[in-house]
Amino acid sequence: MEEVNFKLYINKAGESWITDRLRAEWYKENNNTTKRISNADIVWIISPWTWDKLNKKKLDNLKTVCTIHHIDEAKVDSDYLDDFKARDKYVDIYHVPSKKTEALLNNLTNKPKIQIPFWVDSQKFFEIKDKEALRSKFGLSDNDYVVGSFQRDTEGIDLISPKLSKGPDLFLQNLNKLKNQIGGKNLKVLIAGYRRQYIINELKKLKIDYKYFEKPSLKILNELYNCLDLYIVASRVEGGPMAIMECAIVKTPIVSTDVGISNEVLHPSSIYEIETFESAKPNINFAYERAKNFVIKDGMNKFNEMMVKLYES
Repeated sequence: MEEVNFKLYINKAGESWITDRLRAEWYKENNNTTKRISNADIVWIISPWTWDKLNKKKLDNLKTVCTIHHIDEAKVDSDYLDDFKARDKYVDIYHVPSKKTEALLNNLTNKPKIQIPFWVDSQKFFEIKDKEALRSKFGLSDNDYVVGSFQRDTEGIDLISPKLSKGPDLFLQNLNKLKNQIGGKNLKVLIAGYRRQYIINELKKLKIDYKYFEKPSLKILNELYNCLDLYIVASRVEGGPMAIMECAIVKTPIVSTDVGISNEVLHPSSIYEIETFESAKPNINFAYERAKNFVIKDGMNKFNEMMVKLYES
């Protein structure tokens, strides 16, 4: 793609969440960037919940892209709408990762929208062939059936309540169903990431073995993906999640509810309704071939095309 001379500023969440990682990856891979909004031609609000920290006068005079990762209709109250309207007047175009979010966003604004799933870095997430040695490294035996969950499940307000949009209650239901499907194997759950208190407390009650990695490096996270017999997305609402793309490029077996980017990456047989979890079947090769379209360079090119169109408009 022909290079166009503009400078892009991306805001940050500053909370070690996925948007900070995506921001860092963009700055590493692209030259059309600036760390100072005063030098920017375009502002990308990739962390919309921190938009209010941006200089409003600058936003008024710059072309602005805003990513809306997901919309939880249960949480669209007057405060949410007030904040959305205040931000919307500065936004020229919206980016959404999934078609589902785009459909919900249409109810809130008439501004243009572009739907592109986020890229995946195949230098950080990739298949490791020697599963036996890797599982041994983490204390996993041949008799363990290992399920992964690397997404937040607990509300930040009290670190006790389940974040129902992420479906931790449904995840636990699925684990109980799995017990009847894995024969004499020992069910074990690998948990990673922040705000996992609800799931951990419930696993203890159910006497299900688990291992918890609160702040794994991306190297360890990739190794954890490679240890799994199955990754389960049980969310009710999602923008991605990135776990779908990461599992796909790693060739980790995954099944998911019909949320976010699931139907753009996973085979239909891998997408389940709550009542049909037992019949969901991972299709590793199908997901891998889909994910290859979003590896970091190709995936970022789609975003650069969006920025060029906005800059030249």
